[in-house]
Amino acid sequence: MALATSSSIAVIPSSLSKTPLGGASAYKSRSGRSLGFLPPVRASSDNGRGDGISSVLDQTKKEITREDVLKNQAENESEKRSVFGAVPSSGALWPRPEIERRPETGDRSFASLMAFDGAGPETINGRLAMVGILWAFAVERMTGQTVAEQLYTPGNFGLFNFLAVAQLFAYASLVPMFKGESPDSRSLGPFRAMAERWNGRTAMLGFLALVLTEFFTKTPVFNMM
Repeated sequence: MALATSSSIAVIPSSLSKTPLGGASAYKSRSGRSLGFLPPVRASSDNGRGDGISSVLDQTKKEITREDVLKNQAENESEKRSVFGAVPSSGALWPRPEIERRPETGDRSFASLMAFDGAGPETINGRLAMVGILWAFAVERMTGQTVAEQLYTPGNFGLFNFLAVAQLFAYASLVPMFKGESPDSRSLGPFRAMAERWNGRTAMLGFLALVLTEFFTKTPVFNMM
């Protein structure tokens, strides 16, 4: 069968039968075996910029297999017992074995990701703390207001900004996890999941110390420099 146009002729082998499927085509041989799903071809107008970004992102990807998780679970002492001494057990609410709580191999529901030992809470809280302490430093230097004053002083938008940023970071952090990708599956030079975790933990402790210090002294810490 041949399809003729004003500028070219496209020939489809007679051994293939074409079946329309929602704007695309699914081809089958005479034996009935599917030869693949062929989506419509669209011209690209990004001049390769999209491919460049995709190439960089692909280089940051680190494949984490079920075998890798099971090996780490068996060899890593921190996976054999929680910080409170509890032994992880399958099906428990907490602590769960690594194979069950990881987005790559375990449950990807919102409840599982945001559980106490899930991938979500520490990742999101750490990122918010890092942003928060930088934000507090900049605003305190510019306005001389404590964190509490930035949030609750009438006419300030600190609380609104905090809630907006919190939702944005939570969404951006959870979307990859819903797709089976934890922070450990991405790395680029010094930007690794372990480094992010320690920076996030330090920022959480620092932000808590900042808020408590300002609560008792009524003075913006960063404005005293």
